[in-house]
Amino acid sequence: MELVRRQTGKVLSQLGLEGGPWSVCLVGRDRVAVALLKVQKVQLIKIKGNTLVKDKVLKVSHLVYGITTSGDNLVVTYKEQPWLEVISTDGKVLHQFHSTGKTQHFNEPHFITTSPDGTLWVSDVGNNTIMKMDASLTILQTFTSPLLQWPHGITAVTEDEIIVCSNRNKSLVLLQPSTNTMSTLLGKDDGIESPHSLTYFPQERQIFVASDWADSIKVFKFT
Repeated sequence: MELVRRQTGKVLSQLGLEGGPWSVCLVGRDRVAVALLKVQKVQLIKIKGNTLVKDKVLKVSHLVYGITTSGDNLVVTYKEQPWLEVISTDGKVLHQFHSTGKTQHFNEPHFITTSPDGTLWVSDVGNNTIMKMDASLTILQTFTSPLLQWPHGITAVTEDEIIVCSNRNKSLVLLQPSTNTMSTLLGKDDGIESPHSLTYFPQERQIFVASDWADSIKVFKFT
């Protein structure tokens, strides 16, 4: 795990973790939660100045794939049921989402993000869909498009601007829920190659994109 200065790319701090970091989210201004690969744990980390310091470890029921915040709590996705859980930063399970048989909604949920209004957005690589959910894990709406092929990383710019990594299509897709439309935001001609995860920096309206097998992060201006 590394803390990097955004403007220069300089590594400020490094921290070894059990199992390796898979996905990460901010918890407040000075703490992050990291889903650990191959272990059923979430590591909380404090940011003290320019240094990363381990905080508590939360044990969870399965291997975590995606992680985000919902108010003061964490929301995680699993590759098995329960598909999603809302947990407190003390590790208490507050809500779960299960689905079976004809009510199956998820096939393989991957990444998850929270929009400014508190709505949750989940990418499902198995169904090529995006799910909109509330803080109690109730499904509100489902979105799909031929542009979505293996949807991976997902981030919310606004309540009506959701950006998704379409991994197989080698593109970033912009979902606008109010009109139920999707469009290609960036593609291969823009340097997008097998996008895996991304995040949005609102102060400068920048998108940071990590791709499979790449050892660098590409930065784009969102206009």
